[in-house]
Formats: sequence, structure tokens, C-alpha cells
Amino acid sequence: MQLIPAIDLRGGKCVRLLQGRFDAETVYGDRPTDILARYRDFGARYVHVVDLDGAREGIAGQSHRDRRAGPRPARTSRSRSAAASRNRDVASALLDLHVQRVVVGSVAVIRPSEVQAWMRDFDPDRVVLAFDVRLDAGGTPRLTTHGWESQTDSSLWDVLETYLPHGARHVLCTDVARDGALSGPNLALYAEAVRRFPAVQWQASGGVATGSDLRALADTGVASVISGRALLEDRIPAEELVPFLPSA
Repeated sequence: MQLIPAIDLRGGKCVRLLQGRFDAETVYGDRPTDILARYRDFGARYVHVVDLDGAREGIAGQSHRDRRAGPRPARTSRSRSAAASRNRDVASALLDLHVQRVVVGSVAVIRPSEVQAWMRDFDPDRVVLAFDVRLDAGGTPRLTTHGWESQTDSSLWDVLETYLPHGARHVLCTDVARDGALSGPNLALYAEAVRRFPAVQWQASGGVATGSDLRALADTGVASVISGRALLEDRIPAEELVPFLPSA
């Protein structure tokens, strides 16, 4: 399992939201490139760049470029913003800038046929389907959209089934209730995801707070984990990160 640090951008600053709430924001600095360089130096091969302004408003935001820091490039593995997700031309431009992968978020739920066409046009290995979920009373993961502000009745499992014939390989699943809360990841959710769809390269997000959380996620079989707040606040000792950083 690979650890992918997250940089969330809003108004040009590096921030984190609690459970996706824009009124629960913590600012971690106004120089995201400094944070990117730090992640490069401790061995991260990829960085997950989130454009929160774009995710909420559906406009092209400040994260829509390949961000490099120093002579050893830290490649962005995906640019997760609603603007890139909702606009094929922006997604194509990001790929042309050598962003490793682009994330397709809300539009993958709202307009699946459009996204399936993108997957035919682009290399499916360079597209990540981002599904943000809240568990219902029965424990079924139901999808949210528009920066987690709109709840749907669609289940993660049913929607993903429609993408498999189109070459879906990478799926980022965020448990919204855990995101930014440092409450531990939803291990049962990710174990079930891997059990149902073992050919998918699952990316877990939400709740990581300790090195033991990373080890437990690795045991579920997910391919990677995205972490923001725990890394920004240095909550995990460097020696516990090394096994999950390919360039360390």
C-alpha cells in the first residue's frame, strides 16, 4: 500500500475541512508549494491536489496545473476538483501538463455516460473515479456530490458496476464522516470494497491518525491511502511512514 499526501487548496491557501464542511476549515499555510516540497523530501511519489473552490463552485481553480518543487519532481497523482471533473477539456489539459491522473468526482455520479466516454478517450489508467460516501442506517455507502453538500440514494456498489465495462481501474472512496476527524479509517468499508471488486485499485481516504491506521488499511488490501491532516500536523512518526513511501 502506498501513502499519498493530500494538499487541499482554497483561496490559494492549504486548508483542511472537517467532514467536508466549508464552515469547519483549518488553514495550514499560504504557501502550498512549501508543503509540496516537504512531502517530496520525505519520500512521497505522488501528491493528491484538491481544488476546494472548484469542487464547490464548478469552476477552474488554482490547482489546475502540474505542481513541481525542486529538481526532483513531486508529481501530482490527481487533481481533484469539480471543474476538472465536470469539464473534459480541463481534464485533458491537466493530462497534457503531465499530471499523472485526474479525478472525476460528482459528474461520475450525475452524468455517467459522459464520464464513460472520457474513459474511452483517455487512458483509463489516468482517470480516478472519486466516490464520496455516507453510510445509511443499514450500512450501505450512499454517494454524495458537489463537494459533499448533496446526498444521493445511489449506492457505491451499484454505480461502480456500471463503470467496470468501461475499464475503471482506480477508485478513490472517501468516507465523509471520517474525513478530517482523525477518528480512524472505516476498515470495514474498504475490506468490503476489496472483497466486492478485487480487480479495482482502491484508494482509501478519511480518518487516518496513526501508524497503526496505515497498517490496518494495508491489511484490507487497498492499493493506496490518502492522508491530509495527520501529515500536516506531524501526528505519525517518520519511521512509521517509511514502509508506505516508495521513494523514502
